[in-house]
Amino acid sequence: MNIALLGATGRVGQAFIKEAQKHGHIEIFALVRSAGTALPISEKHIITGNARRREDIGRLISKADTVVSCLGTDGDDTLSAAMIHIVDSMKQHHVQRLITIGTAGILQSRLMPDKYRFESSESKRKSTRAAKEHARVYEMLLAEDIDWTIICPTYLPGGEAAGVYRFEQDQLPEGGTEITVGDTAHFLYRELMNPQFVRKRVGLAY
Repeated sequence: MNIALLGATGRVGQAFIKEAQKHGHIEIFALVRSAGTALPISEKHIITGNARRREDIGRLISKADTVVSCLGTDGDDTLSAAMIHIVDSMKQHHVQRLITIGTAGILQSRLMPDKYRFESSESKRKSTRAAKEHARVYEMLLAEDIDWTIICPTYLPGGEAAGVYRFEQDQLPEGGTEITVGDTAHFLYRELMNPQFVRKRVGLAY
């Protein structure tokens, strides 16, 4: 399996590389912004470019059969802008599978099922900017004919993978308040190897 990885230098991206390397059988190609960025993968698999440029996304995805995005919102619309290029490049290169990291804010509220969590009293965050950006990506993917999964962790402290956590389709596991970066990467790898939530959001927490 050849993976096109975006957000490789972020916390979840780095943890995913570490998790994947425990098992082998995967080649990772990563897009990074700065030449000379050190990652624990072959230098030949590191592509310098910008996630906002379609040409750079295309160069990355041309080498892969699956896309993993650990991109954050970055304080602007980078996530949704990049997703347009990701989907277009996947179609161009006949890549069907995408797993992306979202946020628990775009899961359905238990108290108000017709609303996202970030729109309800379940969310404790004062700012909704990042959640709105993730919601734009979710709504974009709903309209596309690709096999996507959005993994939606709640609060993400650092920490290694223990491999024991809860997950639930479309909602945050009841009472869940956090999940480590390591266990988020563990679930990402699990979904990659054994797809259970195709065209679904999945909430993740302890």
